[in-house]
Amino acid sequence: MPTGVALRDVRQQLFDAAERILLRDGPSALTSRAVTDEAGVAKGVLHKHFADFDEFLAEFVLDRVGQTPPALTDAVGGGTVADNVTEALTALLSSVALAIVPLVTFRSQLRVRLRRTWPAGVPVLTEGAIMLGEYLAAEQRLGRVDPAADPQTLGAMLIGTAHLQFADRTAGPPTPEAVRAIVDSVLR
Repeated sequence: MPTGVALRDVRQQLFDAAERILLRDGPSALTSRAVTDEAGVAKGVLHKHFADFDEFLAEFVLDRVGQTPPALTDAVGGGTVADNVTEALTALLSSVALAIVPLVTFRSQLRVRLRRTWPAGVPVLTEGAIMLGEYLAAEQRLGRVDPAADPQTLGAMLIGTAHLQFADRTAGPPTPEAVRAIVDSVLR
């Protein structure tokens, strides 16, 4: 690797390389050497920007949580509740979200670091459950969700059920029809 060459947005370059490896090869293939090789930079570049590899991974996970599909606030009151939830859940499950779950599970030091800023759950899944719960609560206020339902529990049930159904990334992302079946069942 050449030295003295200015790198543009090196953090994003490293995060993008980590995502490619994670999606392609799984969490066990995610090493500092693999990330720097994939990014086309010297190994020292990663350690110049992060104290260690677990700090890099924690920052990577939090960066990707910030890139989860947008909240459903614009969908409140429009379309059908089931269509809106299916679309949001399909987008979440088709993102890097499912690949992050085994990464967090695989690395205990990563979980420890994430706990400093993320108090409970697996970041991407927890964020998704909160987003769905908030959306369902807004729809409930409009009378489009059963008033006796607990929106936060429904959000967690949707995320948990979908994750259990589609956690195997080798099968590819779930189809909207498969996600819709889960949504219909949970919202019923």
